[in-house]
Amino acid sequence: MSSRSPIASVEALLVSVPAEGNAFADGAEETVVVRVTDEDGRTGIGECITTPPVTRAMIEMPTVNFWSRGIPDLLVGRDPLEARALYDLVYHNTFFHGRRGTLVQALSGVDIALHDLAGKQLGEPVYKLLGGARCERLRPYATLYPGDVYDRPVAEVAAPIREQAEVACDQGLRAFKVPVLFGPEVSDRDVVEFARLSREMVGDDVVLALDFGYRWWDWHDAAWTLKRIEDFDIHFAEAPLRHDDLDGHRRLVDVSPVRVGGAEFAAGRWEVREWLERGGVSLVQPGVSRAGGFTELMRIAEMCEMYGAQLIPHSYATGITDTASLHLQAACLTIPMVEFRSSRLGPSRLRTELVSPPEPEIVDGWVEL
Repeated sequence: MSSRSPIASVEALLVSVPAEGNAFADGAEETVVVRVTDEDGRTGIGECITTPPVTRAMIEMPTVNFWSRGIPDLLVGRDPLEARALYDLVYHNTFFHGRRGTLVQALSGVDIALHDLAGKQLGEPVYKLLGGARCERLRPYATLYPGDVYDRPVAEVAAPIREQAEVACDQGLRAFKVPVLFGPEVSDRDVVEFARLSREMVGDDVVLALDFGYRWWDWHDAAWTLKRIEDFDIHFAEAPLRHDDLDGHRRLVDVSPVRVGGAEFAAGRWEVREWLERGGVSLVQPGVSRAGGFTELMRIAEMCEMYGAQLIPHSYATGITDTASLHLQAACLTIPMVEFRSSRLGPSRLRTELVSPPEPEIVDGWVEL
């Protein structure tokens, strides 16, 4: 039986564990967990993928003036079922220090927690609060991350990628993304060869994307490489150019035979719109725990439908973000798959102990709703 209760508190919890294994740049070694509690003691949980100490300050700061109000001051006493209205309330009352960047990242975790709390009050899953399921099965993809590869030769990186692909396949995953994060001493010809090896290692019957980690400053060099990996059936190329070079992305999109992804670090729908219009990409990758939570990602998903673009949310974090991303995918037509970081591919207590059960069951590439 459902029961309603107003918000009593908003907290930001810094959580970290010692790095294990190939944890370089791993989003599951430290995080910010947002906890929103109602007056009956129920809690909603969210997560922010950003710099933890800065995020906590953003969430817990007191009101300074009319345009820099504190988030708890705005939310305590309000109804968590009004999550969308509360998102806009916070956004418009934090203009001095907000609108983009860390404030939107912090608000992401708050919004996820508000939806979680609202779902618990109503006894309903979050995807129903977002409008209901648009599909019966969900597709996660695994990032096969071999650790810091910047100054390592291509051949040395291939072995751990192959091992992780085998582990991921055993878990039921059938879609992968392989990081191509080599330094400048690795030539573009070597990058093409690594793309060929990646396809060979994962097999022909799975979805494969490549993350280039903002490798190129010049869109011509990126285009040279993407044209030569077309035959390897690459679903999309993530982060080929500097994140803020939208004009370069437009030029690259115009000549690339491979779909170009972008907006990984975009904070909110206004920045994503710039990627769709000025950057010309047909795939955007803002994450639910970094670009505005469920409220803003639903707006972005609907905007992608208007532009004929895909939304594949970034989710390189803990099970909180993974679960939120799956609920988001269930409610959206424009999300073909979401990133999923399996604990079998990167051991971390934040993945195995922070949520229960820790991971969904994946059968032949799909998660049943």
